[in-house]
Amino acid sequence: MWLKRISILNYKNLEQAELSFSRKMNCIIGKNGMGKTNLLDAVYYLSFCKSATNPIDSQNIRHNQDFFVIQGFYETDTLEPEEVYCGLKRKQKKQFKRNKKEYTRLSDHIGFIPLVLVSPADSLLIAGGSEERRRFMDVVISQFDREYLEALIRYNKALMQRNTLLKSDIEPEEELMAVWEEMMATAGTVVYQKRKAFIDEFIPVFQSYYAYISQDREEVSLAYESHAAQGDLLQLIQESRQRDRIMGYSLKGVHKDDLVMQLGEFPIKREGSQGQNKTYLIALKLAQFEFLKRTGSQTTPLVLLDDIFDKLDASRVEQIVKLVAGDNFGQIFITDTNRDHLDKILKKIDGDYKLFEVDDGIVTERKEEAHEAE
Repeated sequence: MWLKRISILNYKNLEQAELSFSRKMNCIIGKNGMGKTNLLDAVYYLSFCKSATNPIDSQNIRHNQDFFVIQGFYETDTLEPEEVYCGLKRKQKKQFKRNKKEYTRLSDHIGFIPLVLVSPADSLLIAGGSEERRRFMDVVISQFDREYLEALIRYNKALMQRNTLLKSDIEPEEELMAVWEEMMATAGTVVYQKRKAFIDEFIPVFQSYYAYISQDREEVSLAYESHAAQGDLLQLIQESRQRDRIMGYSLKGVHKDDLVMQLGEFPIKREGSQGQNKTYLIALKLAQFEFLKRTGSQTTPLVLLDDIFDKLDASRVEQIVKLVAGDNFGQIFITDTNRDHLDKILKKIDGDYKLFEVDDGIVTERKEEAHEAE
């Protein structure tokens, strides 16, 4: 799957853009705040039905406008055309269509266009709370496992209902509480088992990418923690009910799962340098790409690399350049303020590429520097 063309109207600071992309490498240059990330975010939106940076859809409409439209024109690995449309008007329901047919559930679209985003916001995976690390697992697994996504939706619904009962001024009905606890346990067990299987397979892939980028300078590890590993999940939830009632929310369950990230024998959050943290995050995302490519729909995921070279030394940049320029990757979108970084990548590309410049929301293809394979 690759994105041949995109049409954008009133998305964030992008007033209007009609762009045709290279099948391999698309480089986007521009100063900070000009709209490079917004262009990548429009591509992301077409895969996930939402923005990577702002979950409130109405706030993604350009200032003083009443709507936005994003259309993507793709081609599958078997050369079949696919069109994805997203439109939003203020105070109206979002429309999401594939080949002009509207989805009844947005979740049905997730995984159709697999995508991996590497961005400065990834720093929250290390520095932020456990919800960031759970979201990382959810984003990967949901793209190739429909059963996981359905179980996660059921679990979150049951969790919300149970928490409502826990907050109630009157004592909750035993039968009603039991219904939501059983749904939490049943769906949560599925979520736990699939997260555990994913992480077990994911770890060696992640470690190999880290070793390659760092040239074996450090060792890293990743471990999955869950209440569900302690025993029967339903029993754990039921035993915690009295304490949960006092707190007003559920203390036990897979909504508390976490990933333990270490550099050597210590938490990378505490011990890692900026370069080591950045390497860790990029290795996580490249492993995510590898995993989706191998495990998913056999469609090579799109890769969006937003300002990835910041805080990395020259040798690590060089290793990343070798990776993304290789045959293992499909279509890539990469942004940077530094033209030198992009020139290093372009020199290694054996194939076609396109170069775009973004200035105050206006995207221009640098025609004189566009290059196509012979």
